[in-house]
Amino acid sequence: MGRLFWKFFLCIMLAQVTATIGIGGTFWLKNRAAQQERALDIDTSPPAQMAIEAASATLETGGSQALQKFLGKMERMRVFAIDAQGQELMGRKVHPAILGKARALLAQGSPHAVVREVSGSDGVRYLLFLPSSVRFRTAEAGAARDTLNAVAMNGPRSMGPGPRPNEAGAPPPRGEFGRGMPAGPRMDSPYRTFTPLAAAIAASLLFSFLLAWYFARPIRDLRQAFEAASQGNLAPRFHASGKRGDELTDLGRDFDRMTGRLRSLMESQTRLLHDVSHELRSPLARLQAAIGLAHQQPDKMDASMQRIERESERMDKLIGELLTLSRLEAGAGSPLSEDVGIADLLHDIMEDARYEAKARQVGIAMAGDAAIADAAVTGRPELLARAVENVVRNAVKHSPDGGTVEVNLSRQHDWLRIAVLDRGPGVAGADLANIFQPFFRASHTQHSTDGHGLGLAIAQHVISAHGGRIGATLRSGGGLCVEMLLPVKTPG
Repeated sequence: MGRLFWKFFLCIMLAQVTATIGIGGTFWLKNRAAQQERALDIDTSPPAQMAIEAASATLETGGSQALQKFLGKMERMRVFAIDAQGQELMGRKVHPAILGKARALLAQGSPHAVVREVSGSDGVRYLLFLPSSVRFRTAEAGAARDTLNAVAMNGPRSMGPGPRPNEAGAPPPRGEFGRGMPAGPRMDSPYRTFTPLAAAIAASLLFSFLLAWYFARPIRDLRQAFEAASQGNLAPRFHASGKRGDELTDLGRDFDRMTGRLRSLMESQTRLLHDVSHELRSPLARLQAAIGLAHQQPDKMDASMQRIERESERMDKLIGELLTLSRLEAGAGSPLSEDVGIADLLHDIMEDARYEAKARQVGIAMAGDAAIADAAVTGRPELLARAVENVVRNAVKHSPDGGTVEVNLSRQHDWLRIAVLDRGPGVAGADLANIFQPFFRASHTQHSTDGHGLGLAIAQHVISAHGGRIGATLRSGGGLCVEMLLPVKTPG
């Protein structure tokens, strides 16, 4: 278990214990207030009535001394006997509120079963009542037993016929009249207070442990994933347990996506470096061969210089395309805030393409709706022109001599569609998803055409930067259709 687990555990445990003590203390104070309020009431239960009956009979037959002995033998049912001067027979303190309630019940006129004013055989008059108390009302069976035992022990002197002592002169054993009526546990027993508190603390411990483990486990897994990533292992390492749907699991999935993206970028960089090295190796080798030939055969200096010039231009073009691709991938450049008229842009591109295609007698036909002549796209005109020109020149390059390249311009709801169609050899169906990758060439065109395989990759980055999409499909009858979708600028 790590430090974070114990921090979670202790904080949650402290909160749970505090809540338990607070809630328990609140209920305890509430119950205590209720007990104090009930303690100021007069007990009207059946055992209380029986105790008052027994005390009244003892006072009437045996006088004050018999009543005093009788009350001394009662453990649970503490009957109060108040004389005319307000003194209690057993010397106990009587709350004025209880005494007032007892006198109020007595003043109702009709005899009350639990409050009586009785004169003893010695002429002393007492007010008899039983105050209510939580501890006295826990087990009515035990209370009744104590009352009957007290009556039985005082019977020979105060109440006439009744149980007699046994032959040894000892009083009957306690509980004789309450046999089969066990006394329950007292309400003021410490176990009744400690048991719920211990159960609450144990439940808090278990809950705190589970919750801390729930929080700490994904963080520990994520830390291990970070440790693996710091050592160069970018394979996804975080795996959510079960069907967790919390923020920690989302963070782990985001980390996996981040490492996957980093791994893809690093692999792309490695592949790009390999492809650039491969592409530069051929013109450099030809440059070295041309320089060597110029040294060995000075009479062919002009041909060698032309070769050197051509290879230098090819390398310059390759480096320029690589820089453009790098800037597009990095997102560098001015913001896309200029309105670009697509019809005018395509017109200029078509004129340049027709001039280059004239040598191979490749025709370029453009078709479009008159309604989209004024359609505009928000972006950078030089980048959009570069993207469309790359697609058109790629179609011209792969078209057969005497063929035709079609450029269709249409509108689909809020999208402007530019489709470039040719009748070239096309590509394999499995290669359609790869033709927009840098330096990709189809297997049947690797040595038959010039170029470095960067045109479509640049076009894809430009279209994506303008919020559009680009894709390629095979045409029935041969050839390729490259479709570009750009969001149309809404007026206003």
